[in-house]
Amino acid sequence: MSYNTKQRKLILNAIRMQSCEFTVMDIYNKISNDVGLTTIYRFIDKMVLDGFLNKTIGHDNITYYEYLEKCDEHNHFYLKCNMCGNILHVDCDCICNLCNHVYSRHKFDIDKEHIIICGICDSCRGKSHE
Repeated sequence: MSYNTKQRKLILNAIRMQSCEFTVMDIYNKISNDVGLTTIYRFIDKMVLDGFLNKTIGHDNITYYEYLEKCDEHNHFYLKCNMCGNILHVDCDCICNLCNHVYSRHKFDIDKEHIIICGICDSCRGKSHE
């Protein structure tokens, strides 16, 4: 990643400190004294284009972002907890079978760099049974 200005480093550090989904305003509120809102929006848009952030629109019509650790493995995906928002990086060859099935059966080529499977993590599942 070639983002090396002081402002970009502050934004990147604030993003990496997020343990779950975040909004631009979440980042702005953490570093607003040092970085302007427009700069944050531009940098986050660039990170989305470069594949470091996943962008989603929530049911509340607010744009949320998730930091995705870059991985050199070709058989990886992410597990995202719907309750706590934590994201777990997984390296597993079984994802190839899924991608092959989807392509051969449904004629859809999955972007293997950005597979996110949503569900409930073990920790949150335990809390819901208490």
